[in-house]
Formats: sequence, structure tokens, C-alpha cells
Amino acid sequence: MAVATPSDAIALLKADHRGVEALFAKFKAAKGAEKKQRLVTEICTELTVHTIIEEEIFYPACKGAVEEGMVEEAYVEHDGAKVLVAELEAGSPSEEFYDAKVTVLSEQIKHHVAEEEKRSEGLFAQARAAGLDMDGLGARMQERKRELLAKFKAEGVPSPEMRTFTSAAAAAR
Repeated sequence: MAVATPSDAIALLKADHRGVEALFAKFKAAKGAEKKQRLVTEICTELTVHTIIEEEIFYPACKGAVEEGMVEEAYVEHDGAKVLVAELEAGSPSEEFYDAKVTVLSEQIKHHVAEEEKRSEGLFAQARAAGLDMDGLGARMQERKRELLAKFKAEGVPSPEMRTFTSAAAAAR
């Protein structure tokens, strides 16, 4: 998927959301292990880049500017998705539960996107209402996204890094 070019942070994040939704739809219609694996690799890469730019740039900018707890919930939702991303990256379409994991990941992402994009009370609406510099944030996010995509193309996508799950929870996996 091409790097989105909007300069506004929210437009950039929404473009990512639409792109991942399209990839999940392609997966749902996909036949054959090779095609499914290729789509999952793309989904996991896009989600990894997206979560990194949100967690490094967008969410810290929102802290204190949006409803208390909303950013913390977003981090926890990301970590929940990261567990499935790690499982999918380590697995293959021939394994039991592979398609089910993709379906649950899709549902988790759909819920997360709805929370962020909810009119007037969602994270994005609150961030915009707080007067955050969306163009400045967008430029920083766009540059970081370019860096990450180039790095991942050269070195591969790293394992997801948890921010909110404890090591005990990770060990229980």
C-alpha cells in the first residue's frame, strides 16, 4: 500500500484506516494460502507502522487535550491487536485458527477505528477541537512513516512492542 500523502494528521490516520479495511476485505475474499499469507504480511506491516506513528507522535500530543482515559484505552487496544499481529506473523495459513485470528484482528481494528473516528466525541474530534497542530503532527507522522516503511522493507517487520501489557500477560501467551 502506498504511503498516504495528506498533510493533516487525522487525514493521514483515516487514510491508513481505509487502507487496512480494504486489506481485510481482500483477505476475506482470498483463496489460497500464498495469497492469504501475502495479505496478512501487508496487513501486519501497515498496522505496525500505523501503531508506531500513533504511539510515538499522535497519542503523546493528545495527552491532556482529550478526555481522560481515551488515550490509555487506545494504547491497550493497540497492545491487544499486537498480540494477534505477533501470532499471525509467526504462523501460516495452514495452521488452525489462522483465519479466525485475522477475523478477530479485523473486528478489534474496526472497534478501535470507530472509537477514534466517532463524531464529536471520538479521539480525533476531541484532538481537533483542542486545537492541536494537525499539519505539524501530520508532517512528523508522514516522515516517520516513510522511515519505518523503508526500514521494514530492508530489515523486515520487527515483533510488536507492547506498551501496556505486563510481562506476566505476555508469558501467559
